[in-house]
Amino acid sequence: MTTEPIWKALCYAKRKAQRDSIPPEWIIPPYPISAYPDIIDVPEICGLLTPRELLISETTDVDEILAKLRSAEWTAVETTLAFYKRAVIAHQLTNCLTEIFVERALARAQELDDYLRNMGKVIGPLHGLPISLKDQFTMKGLETVMGYVSGIGQYASEDCVLVQILYASGAVPFVRTNVPQTLMWGETHNNVFGRTLNPYNRSLTPGGSSGGEGALLAMKGSPLGVGTDIGGSLRIPSAFCGLYTLRPSYSRLPYYGAANALIGQESITSVLGPMANSLSGLKTFTQAVLQAKPWNLDPLAIRKPWAEDEWELSEHGGVGQKLCFAIMWDNGVVKPHPPLVRAMRMVKTALEEMGHQVIDWKPHRHLEIYKNAETIFVADGNHDYDTDCAKSGEPLIQSMVPSLEEEVAEGYKFEPPHPFVKKLVGDNPAHLRAYDLWRLHEEKQELRKSHLDYWEKTINETDTGRRVDAIISPAVAYAAVPHGLNTDSFYTTLCNAMDYTTSVFPVTYVDPLLDLPHEPHQFYNEEDEAIYKLYQTDLFAGCPVGLQLIGRTLEEEAVLRMTYIVDEALKKV
Repeated sequence: MTTEPIWKALCYAKRKAQRDSIPPEWIIPPYPISAYPDIIDVPEICGLLTPRELLISETTDVDEILAKLRSAEWTAVETTLAFYKRAVIAHQLTNCLTEIFVERALARAQELDDYLRNMGKVIGPLHGLPISLKDQFTMKGLETVMGYVSGIGQYASEDCVLVQILYASGAVPFVRTNVPQTLMWGETHNNVFGRTLNPYNRSLTPGGSSGGEGALLAMKGSPLGVGTDIGGSLRIPSAFCGLYTLRPSYSRLPYYGAANALIGQESITSVLGPMANSLSGLKTFTQAVLQAKPWNLDPLAIRKPWAEDEWELSEHGGVGQKLCFAIMWDNGVVKPHPPLVRAMRMVKTALEEMGHQVIDWKPHRHLEIYKNAETIFVADGNHDYDTDCAKSGEPLIQSMVPSLEEEVAEGYKFEPPHPFVKKLVGDNPAHLRAYDLWRLHEEKQELRKSHLDYWEKTINETDTGRRVDAIISPAVAYAAVPHGLNTDSFYTTLCNAMDYTTSVFPVTYVDPLLDLPHEPHQFYNEEDEAIYKLYQTDLFAGCPVGLQLIGRTLEEEAVLRMTYIVDEALKKV
């Protein structure tokens, strides 16, 4: 007889506990992937949600939700219940959740309703708002698995700083969402909870590492989510799932107490940011967190309150004035697929019709930046990942391509892409000496200075008398791809390495009639060739297409305002 490894038994027990945490009356009939690849509309047709719960959960403007909560038109309990039921529907269809704690969240919501009724005022700027959290944000009394079997049974003794601030601001944290093992994948799969699927087409990935948040929010199972980003983990799932997000600069928002991978690697640091179906959610979240003075709770948080003058674009000529945007049509590493090119043309047309200038952005030293960043990420020779896996005996996941068992169960059959990143850093990255790592940090500083100077010189190309105000580019070179095929095309990692504040906004959807394959071009490298060959109009049909807006370091307020300008221009045109 063979004995099943202990780590597998732990995973089974954790998944069973998760299933048992779902109220039985919230279970919906199965929707097989083969018959229902797109399940965006299932919450409306499955029969679980009442008309009022549908009304509440279909409301995507966070400010509108908060206004109804403040006026007591909607109670915190009914709002939390509506989104909770919808979140559980989303989970049964996409496997997006990790921790489900219904009674605890509803008790918190009841406290807020009681306070408003008895005191006649709200607790804070997020009063009564349900907020979903990536499975890194520790909550007292809950496990923080974070994609590793070794996280099972590890109960947090206190809330991380962000959760403390959310409670103080009146929010209702109500679910936590799935992540990949190691966090360092642009997809979402681990040995504990399994694979998260894209609700627009469940044979495709929602991205990662905040992929659980992406799938949940795409299903409108949460009005506002919080993820993290070290190489694109907020922006990739937002682009793949049709969402808005903000990747702030290092330490603008408080990270202390959250679980993480690569702890101690402080050259390219992970940041947290909001994800939502509305821009108002990003702004309101950022204002609320900064209003709480997070620098008094997190020693690394920058002491910079919300700057209203920067929101009014004080360094960009002022609101209402002509701006100059530059479009990065490709990054010199991978050319984007036809839908991304069409989206950039749509943005260019919309901005020009609103009176703004749009010029081309020429990439600057991208391969050097790419290699430097990827080498920093693996400077420990994978010791961090191996150590966490060794605690439980689970294997380190080597590929996000579905296993044979998954292929048989769900009809997957895909070939892995060319591993171009391995060509940059080597198949087996070495565990670098401290001195060698310091030289990488020194090189990164020089690259940041070079890129800053390059941006400054764009003043000679604009009609505004200023340098380029923001760059528009793909967040990823493609729309959501089949599981296992999301490679790093560097559009996002550039911003992490340079620490540029960046947003993502939805633009359109893949249209097979409009997004015809491009003629072959002279490929930059093997990854560029593999991604070119991946494009098939029917494979991507109906998938969201998003772009990113890149600003300068610590320009959160201005980046948000410029994203509003782009979004409004698109809607008008």
